[in-house]
Amino acid sequence: MTPGWRAVLLAGGRSSRMGTDKAMLPWGDGTLLTRMHDVLRAAGADGVIISGHRPGIDSVPDVLPGTGPMGALAQLAPRLEDGTWLIVPVDMPLLSRGLIDALLATRSACACVEDHMLPMVLRIDDRVRAVMADIGGRSGRECSLRALQQSLRAEHLPAAPWQRALRNCNTPEDWAALQALA
Repeated sequence: MTPGWRAVLLAGGRSSRMGTDKAMLPWGDGTLLTRMHDVLRAAGADGVIISGHRPGIDSVPDVLPGTGPMGALAQLAPRLEDGTWLIVPVDMPLLSRGLIDALLATRSACACVEDHMLPMVLRIDDRVRAVMADIGGRSGRECSLRALQQSLRAEHLPAAPWQRALRNCNTPEDWAALQALA
């Protein structure tokens, strides 16, 4: 386990395929946003930064909306202190402590699960921050988490043990399937 880690909760997307704000979808006694925040804190995050405009909570609005997760991370990069950061999407409520611990146990500058961009661990320092800024300043497919992970030579954990924990939702059909698993 990595002591002193923090998290970025990506909650600023348009949710266009879902047709409604994914972060505000009901989950348990709250929403996907509150669920994911609680998961991260329960797993040991010393702090959670919520990326995206979320009135009423401490969040960081996207300065350049529509640039995706990489644009949001690049915007946040100057604010992220050196150290270990777990980057998580708001729509992954089955994320397990086991997967979080496995990602945090890696020692690479970047780690994720094979064939999945998120969740991802970044070990932020000036070098990683510079790579984030460079890729975040690109356009189109070059401004992507995949490009970041390739540039940082991400370590990839095997996906097989984590299939359930990696389920997320982008469409109403995904949402129905995710709720059936819960």
